[in-house]
Amino acid sequence: MARANGHRFETVIDVGKPANFTGGLEFTSLTYTVSKKQKVDGKWLSQEVDLLHKITGYAPKGCITAVMGPSGAGKSTFLDGLAGRIASGSLMGRVSFDGTEMSPSLIKRTSAYIMQEDRLFPMLTVYETLMFAADFRLGPISTTDKKQRVEKLIEQLGLSSSRNTYIGDEGTRGVSGGERRRVSIGVDIIHGPSLLFLDEPTSGLDSTSAQSVIEKVHHIARSGSTVILTIHQPSSRIQLLLDHLIVLARGQLMFQGSPKDVTLHLTRMGRKVPNGENSIEYLIDVIQEYDRSEHGVEALAQFVRTGMKPPKLSDEDMSVSSVVTPAPLSRGNRRQPEGSGQRRNGRKRLPLQTSVDESNEFDHSLRSPSWSGSNIGVVQTFRFTPTRQRNDRKLQNPMSTSPGYYTQSSEILPSTPTPHSSDYTVNENDYLTPNAPQNTLPYHLAPKFANSFFSETWILMRRNFKIIRRTPELFLSRLFVLTIMGFMMATMFINPKDNSQGITNRLSFFIFTVCLFFFSSNDAVPAFIQERFIFIRETSHNAYRASSYTISGLITFLPFLALQSGVYAAIVWKALKLRGPFYYFLLVLYVSLLSTNSFVMFVSSVVPNYILGYAAVIAFTALFFLFCGYFLSSHDIPMYWKWMNKISTMTYPYEGLLMNQYQTSDVFGHDPTGEAISGYSILESLNISTQEFKKWEKVLVIIGWAVLYRIFFYLVLRFFSKNQRS
Repeated sequence: MARANGHRFETVIDVGKPANFTGGLEFTSLTYTVSKKQKVDGKWLSQEVDLLHKITGYAPKGCITAVMGPSGAGKSTFLDGLAGRIASGSLMGRVSFDGTEMSPSLIKRTSAYIMQEDRLFPMLTVYETLMFAADFRLGPISTTDKKQRVEKLIEQLGLSSSRNTYIGDEGTRGVSGGERRRVSIGVDIIHGPSLLFLDEPTSGLDSTSAQSVIEKVHHIARSGSTVILTIHQPSSRIQLLLDHLIVLARGQLMFQGSPKDVTLHLTRMGRKVPNGENSIEYLIDVIQEYDRSEHGVEALAQFVRTGMKPPKLSDEDMSVSSVVTPAPLSRGNRRQPEGSGQRRNGRKRLPLQTSVDESNEFDHSLRSPSWSGSNIGVVQTFRFTPTRQRNDRKLQNPMSTSPGYYTQSSEILPSTPTPHSSDYTVNENDYLTPNAPQNTLPYHLAPKFANSFFSETWILMRRNFKIIRRTPELFLSRLFVLTIMGFMMATMFINPKDNSQGITNRLSFFIFTVCLFFFSSNDAVPAFIQERFIFIRETSHNAYRASSYTISGLITFLPFLALQSGVYAAIVWKALKLRGPFYYFLLVLYVSLLSTNSFVMFVSSVVPNYILGYAAVIAFTALFFLFCGYFLSSHDIPMYWKWMNKISTMTYPYEGLLMNQYQTSDVFGHDPTGEAISGYSILESLNISTQEFKKWEKVLVIIGWAVLYRIFFYLVLRFFSKNQRS
């Protein structure tokens, strides 16, 4: 395509990735636009903002691709876009892997994503954590093979000394921060993913631990995986382990290529790296200088796209803040330079010089050979000027240092081969191969989950029982409370008298029992909210189904709920001279506890933190208590509030317990006139049915509420608990 541009004519040719590109991740024109509200002239207006803007490039197989940039550059957003963690329809562009176009679901099947936070169960050992990951991700292979794979991975990750150490948390001593990070990596690479994404893997680690983590990631890349990570201010030792570099600023591409080519890239821009300076850090500083100037980072992005040199900055513009990196600013609201004249490390900025002809608008000084891992140009530009014809020159592959699109010149040297996994001497027995059994199929034929629904449920149940055995406090605290309260109720209401006061005492006992069982599950709110983050991490790349997680959690708690209700029922039954079938009394308590547990789990899945969770549970408990029929019978509740009586999960166990006690013609006392008060008359006064089968309806309704809450819980997990940008 030819374009006229003043006295110049530009020919733009799409050359794509380098000719020697043998595999990896490719991305074209990635654009992610969100709507933000901005106050203009006292009015709030919606404005479309590109968090990512037409980013094109690639990440070679067998190499570590590091995504860097100033704060607010869009590094994590870019990583989420590549990993399929941005909602479908919000991200524009194309992502392909080894030549196959990938949808978000396909990327999840072939990749692993290590989050910045280490979300692991604290009371599992390193070996147990990796074994459960193997159970989830390796599918129906033999246990012996899984153990061998885990043992090999432990050795490769340098975790042999902490093999049987708990992961630990704030209250339990466990592995170190660097070891915990390596365990997190091991959990997600146990199945040998072809793609590995890491979000700030060195965050919060000391330099030695960070170096160790990146070394292990380097080994994983050399085994044949495509590794992409975000990293902030890596040490010089870590920079030596990075093969491919992508630098972003305000969602735009600033550089792409080998870290060794950063100096050449700066030279082509007209900036010389001062002696003793780190070229990558210097590039970040230059980006910030332009960001604070009137030109903005768009000038550097334009240089990457077209080869047009960015305008020279004034001395004031080239001053860099001495303390911290400036916060990201919205476009059109640039902060003026502060003129400190100091570097971040406190040293005075050396005078900036250029090594090219600054009077030339375009760069024609490509003299140095470079590593062609940067040779990704999507658009190659040839410029013809009236004074200098280039028609006689043959088309060559330019050797650019970024996906930059530089001017074609006879001074361009042939590019060198891009390094791939095959270019490195790696012993296949030293590192895990990414070709796990489930990855031998084509991406579109690979199963979404490694295990069947029943296998997942069994694995989750085994893990749940192990965690409960290691942390029995939650279960024992409930059992202790119900046991103590049972003894208190038995001694307080022991041997109720056969009069109206005795009837009132029994009614108070029944409603208190229902409330006690409802409140006993409230402590599950913080427990599940902590576990929810682990669920999101594990299911983000299809370790197991939300349905199997829901069912396994339900089955796991069934025996514990039965024990709690059984102990309480056994304590109070004889002491209060309760009548009716004991098994019905026990059943109502059991299903009531089950319904309550399901309700609390549902609320915990909706709220963002345990403080709001407690507030929501207490608020609903108060409403259910108010409308259950104890203060006002269902007949006396105003018509506009009767629906609250129907949805109150306290209504049905309360009425069921009363039916079991008073569906009889036996006399329980006398009114002031001396007339006998039978069980039937008590129920009639409370507007509760005296028919025998009605009490079984109450049990079915309670079970129905338990099932409904579990379904709601599943739906929230399945559709609304995704670590995904909208």
